[in-house]
Amino acid sequence: MLVIALSGGERYVAAAYLVFLFLVLSYLAIMAVKLGRIEREVVELSEIAEQRGEPAAEASKRAREPVA
Repeated sequence: MLVIALSGGERYVAAAYLVFLFLVLSYLAIMAVKLGRIEREVVELSEIAEQRGEPAAEASKRAREPVA
């Protein structure tokens, strides 16, 4: 087992790096979950558009038109 002797200040730096790593990994996990949910919603909306008889490209084009 690897044991590294750290002084008082080095312990705080190591702890800060571990907290930062935990925050970054948490952020990535949250973004992955959100991306998965958005992807499912886009597929569902695409299926609804196809059922209404609109090709996905046409529905996408209409979605980008300004509403003025």
